[in-house]
Amino acid sequence: MKSAVTTVISSADAAGRFPTISDIESVKGSFDRAHARLEAAEKLAVYIDKFTTEALDFVYGKTPYEQANKDKCARDIHHYLRLINYCLVTGGTGPLDEWGIAGMREVIRAQLLPTTAYIEAFTFIRDNVDVPGQMGPQAATEFKSLIDYLINALA
Repeated sequence: MKSAVTTVISSADAAGRFPTISDIESVKGSFDRAHARLEAAEKLAVYIDKFTTEALDFVYGKTPYEQANKDKCARDIHHYLRLINYCLVTGGTGPLDEWGIAGMREVIRAQLLPTTAYIEAFTFIRDNVDVPGQMGPQAATEFKSLIDYLINALA
């Protein structure tokens, strides 16, 4: 699984060199943001069902997507939010890359689910996180950056 440390070490190893000062500073930055990431992970664990339900209500309430797909969409949104939670804990995008993004377009297409519904749902979640009610500003920044990462992968 990729974390900030394993990513830096792998990159340096692939280049046939020892990690540089900037590599080490990159890892230090990840450690410095660890408290905010863990707060975001804790709050996401508390609000994961609420975020999923509100996003589904938003997407399926305003667009003519088939209602039969709503359960599949709910399952997937919840799954991706759990993967984001793992990413917040590890400090890298490894869980999302390895278990969520690789092949996800094919799975969504095979289930005949519109990718735009997912993009709308995750955009809604990102834009409606209550700061500071649900999580602090730094935690929200960490969470939203991973949501953006997922949205960009879906687009």
